Amino acid sequence: MLFLFILLLPLNVLAKDTSKSSIVVDVDSGRILYKNNINEKRLIASTTKIMTFIIAVDNLKLNKEIKVKDEVNKSYGSNAYIKEGEKLTVEELLYGLMLRSGNDCALTLSKNIKDFIPKMNKKAKEIGMINTSFENVTGLDDYEEKNYSTALDMSKLSRYAYKNYKIYRKITSTKKYILKKENKTSIWYNRNKMLNEYKYLVSGKTGYTPKAGRTLVTVAKKNNLTLTMVSLKDPNHYSSQKELYEYLFNKYHKEEIINKRTFKIDKSFFNKNIYIKESFSYPLTKEEEKHIKIIVSINKTKNKGQIGHIKIKLYNNTIKVINIYLRPKKKSSRLFKLFTSKSKEINRRSSIKSKTIFISTNTTRYI
Repeated sequence: MLFLFILLLPLNVLAKDTSKSSIVVDVDSGRILYKNNINEKRLIASTTKIMTFIIAVDNLKLNKEIKVKDEVNKSYGSNAYIKEGEKLTVEELLYGLMLRSGNDCALTLSKNIKDFIPKMNKKAKEIGMINTSFENVTGLDDYEEKNYSTALDMSKLSRYAYKNYKIYRKITSTKKYILKKENKTSIWYNRNKMLNEYKYLVSGKTGYTPKAGRTLVTVAKKNNLTLTMVSLKDPNHYSSQKELYEYLFNKYHKEEIINKRTFKIDKSFFNKNIYIKESFSYPLTKEEEKHIKIIVSINKTKNKGQIGHIKIKLYNNTIKVINIYLRPKKKSSRLFKLFTSKSKEINRRSSIKSKTIFISTNTTRYI
């Protein structure tokens, strides 16, 4: 399950954000950088197909060949125009699903997986989408079939898909796909026009129905920041997102706060061979850099395993906790010493001037 760290600080609202609901989240850390009615339930149109994509990839092999059946004859709205009797691989259907927003591709994929919609709702709960419901695989909202979610929940879905599925990153960044079959060639252009209009965009899915309005879920990368943005019911979704991305890319930068290879503490405080299993970086403004605090707690009575933790705070909010472990003597290596010897060089590169506090405890504290 993905967790979002939310700092209770005022977030600037741009006058030109014309969406009913929107959010921007750092993909790596989960920090919310911008929010606007993020818990308001709204129809999500074809951005539903992000979840359709995930369920298909989780349950079918990409090279599996599927014969298109008569369900495509019932498909309306946006289609890839696949025909009954055609044979396509799952991967080819996924291109049609995401580039052309093909409702025919969505229906074809769903008919090959048992309990497809229950699987969509189960996955939503696993991801932490607590205000989301799926009733169909396309996002069409006619006949009282309503797929609804929130900007916050859709940002969780976007992060999950982008971080965990290489094929999702590949397909949603594709501008043009050529499908060659024995008797025809189809050229599918991505409906997400923002891929051509904004050079930092690397992923996305559009959606529209008259009831839902224009919806857009995207991911953009600039410098060392990767952000995902959700806009629900926004008549100017492309321009709103481009402006907001640029505003936030200029305001925030990714700062490495802890590096697992170079981490060490003052030997006068604790003179044993310790290590951590993860590094930590976080998007910060120049002003926020001054307010990072690192608290190291060590249980000096323990002689193996986890012996403490690092608590990283921004202002008075804990943004990360990293466990500290004691390295067994038999595994102590020259390689570890080489890593730690580089810490001064790494620290000089960082602009973080944090206050580090060391705490000795008689019992291990778990947070």
